[in-house]
Amino acid sequence: MAENIPKAHECLLSIMMNFFKKLASFTTLFIMLISCGSEKKLPVAKYYEYDRELPLLDSVRLVTDSTDYRLFYLTYRSVHDKKVTGLLTLPGNGKAPFPTVILMHGLGDRKTVDYIEVGNKYLLEAGYAVLRLDISNHGDRLKYDYDFDLTDGYRYWTRDIITQTVFDLRRAVDFIYTREELDHERIGYYGISLGGIIGTIFCSVEERIEVPVIVLAGGNLNLMFGKDALSGNTKDYLSIIDPVNYVAKIAPRPLLMINAENDDVVPPITSKLLFKKAHKPKEIIWYPSKHHDLPIDKVYPDGIHWFNAHL
Repeated sequence: MAENIPKAHECLLSIMMNFFKKLASFTTLFIMLISCGSEKKLPVAKYYEYDRELPLLDSVRLVTDSTDYRLFYLTYRSVHDKKVTGLLTLPGNGKAPFPTVILMHGLGDRKTVDYIEVGNKYLLEAGYAVLRLDISNHGDRLKYDYDFDLTDGYRYWTRDIITQTVFDLRRAVDFIYTREELDHERIGYYGISLGGIIGTIFCSVEERIEVPVIVLAGGNLNLMFGKDALSGNTKDYLSIIDPVNYVAKIAPRPLLMINAENDDVVPPITSKLLFKKAHKPKEIIWYPSKHHDLPIDKVYPDGIHWFNAHL
């Protein structure tokens, strides 16, 4: 018996060594599988890919022809067979093709709301063509009078308004590329409030936008969910519409953000977090105002100065 103990010990040791080798191999394989799975996880930006060759079926009608400007009413077909409505204004002075700015309104408004009309005038006088669109289910596209709410009620319908408008804006660039009077290489974006939130996503996934100006927008939308802010369900739900997941992709294009220090609609902390996530070149301007009191006689010249310098 005593002579058999070393042999038994060697046998047990051999069995244990083989076991641990197999365990190590299994663990390595398991880690590799996890790693491969996370590497292959679909990036949120991929959600906004689409078929560029889909026909626009656009219609352009002259509304006003004056010495100061020419105004056109337009429609075109977007992704999911949605009809988009907009206005295109061309400067009366200058020579085509004109650098073009897509100008977008906020929640509950439309392409002809007063502050957008003011912006259109500022941009025209600076020599830019201006393309104004109605956000999905806004303006001429208004179909349902549901509450816009990300946390309750029709929250998936609300999310669809944002995602659809990103697609609509990408198709707007396709439309610009069909117009000889518009400079395809010099396209800027100016979005306010909801137009700024949507625009951050849009400018991230659409590299044909050269210069974005984002006004009264923020990121980290999960902060509005209180105790559920960090839950997996909240993060998954917001993944394709939270600007903080996209803003870094705007670089190396120059980003300007304009915000209100006392914003009572978009918490300033969300604007700071969004700006922090963005990469250089970037700049942020703060005004001592509330959301609806932002001085448009200053913020539009701020944006035009940015376009003049970079577009």
